[in-house]
Amino acid sequence: MHIVQIVPYLGPGAGISGVAWNLDREFRALGATVDAYTFDVARGNRPFRYPTAGLRGRLARMRRIVWFRVMGTRRAREFLAARPDAISICHNEAIAGDIFVDHGSMLRTVRAAGHPLWRILLNPIQPLSFLQERSRIRGHVHRAIVTLTTRGEADLVALYGRVGPRVVTIPNGVDLQRFRPPDAPERERLRGEYGLGGDERVAVFVAHDLPRKGIDHAIAALVHAPGVLLLVVGGVASTIDAARASAERRGVAARVLFVGPRHDVERFFAMSDMLVFPSGYETYGLVVLEALASGLPVVATRVGCAPDVVVDGENGYLVDQDAAQIGERLASIAETEVGAWRDHARASVKRLSWRHAAERYLDLASQVDRERQADRPVSETAS
Repeated sequence: MHIVQIVPYLGPGAGISGVAWNLDREFRALGATVDAYTFDVARGNRPFRYPTAGLRGRLARMRRIVWFRVMGTRRAREFLAARPDAISICHNEAIAGDIFVDHGSMLRTVRAAGHPLWRILLNPIQPLSFLQERSRIRGHVHRAIVTLTTRGEADLVALYGRVGPRVVTIPNGVDLQRFRPPDAPERERLRGEYGLGGDERVAVFVAHDLPRKGIDHAIAALVHAPGVLLLVVGGVASTIDAARASAERRGVAARVLFVGPRHDVERFFAMSDMLVFPSGYETYGLVVLEALASGLPVVATRVGCAPDVVVDGENGYLVDQDAAQIGERLASIAETEVGAWRDHARASVKRLSWRHAAERYLDLASQVDRERQADRPVSETAS
């Protein structure tokens, strides 16, 4: 089978580019021919260099997004026309492809952040994003839409009134080799690097956008979980400073350790006892799977994949964005033997490997291919 993935960037790591990269790797391992239509390919493999900081960086990113949605869409269709045998999977921005993967709604994101009208007016891309999202969800640009959670289709209907293509749920995968429970010497060594003793109970918080992922709720929860330390991985200078100030105001600064943005997040899972993830909105929340694969119980709000994988009392707890409730759950985990959670946490995501996700995408691609064959005129099929 020939697969084309349409995605602005392809590479290891978090986010959409990481999802497409993992699928690319697994598709190839399963014997598929795979091409990637990326921003660089759309530009004829000419690199697009732009500033990354300040107003100029923000304007440059807007320019890139608009270009890929407009010119990138036209060129994507030309790219696919030259590969008529391929089944195409679109991950973002370009309005093309047989299968669209819903990695998140702009409208849901700005609603969750609060003051949606004001946020839309501040960002001129947002109206264009809404119109394009609405056309692809309600129309028939794609033959199928993949949602990542069991509530995905209901969310789309609530936002757009109806969904044109058929909807299939395929959860993201997790790298079960990279994310695994540590052995005792490894855990002790990693903890020692940060001055953490074996008896201390550590809740890890992992995010790039600290405010949107609920860092204030995690810090406030420490007031109700006096025996828990908070390890914060991610953020940028301004959000880390704001979170540190929040911890100082609440009198828990001595129990919060900020390590900044890191790519080796598996190290921090290995030295921790639980994940706290009080996010306000998630399309998926891959960090939840990564923590569970690492043997950590998860205390998370009912967003993204958390309601699909977290079972109260077995591999963690589902909570509201309420500091007292979050703190009580963290404290209850801290009072138990850490190893008691490990096997249940790991077992709960063993079925969610990237290989299994890729197999389900290839099954869907085969269905779409049969539909396309059936739709072709008899004369074209005969020739």
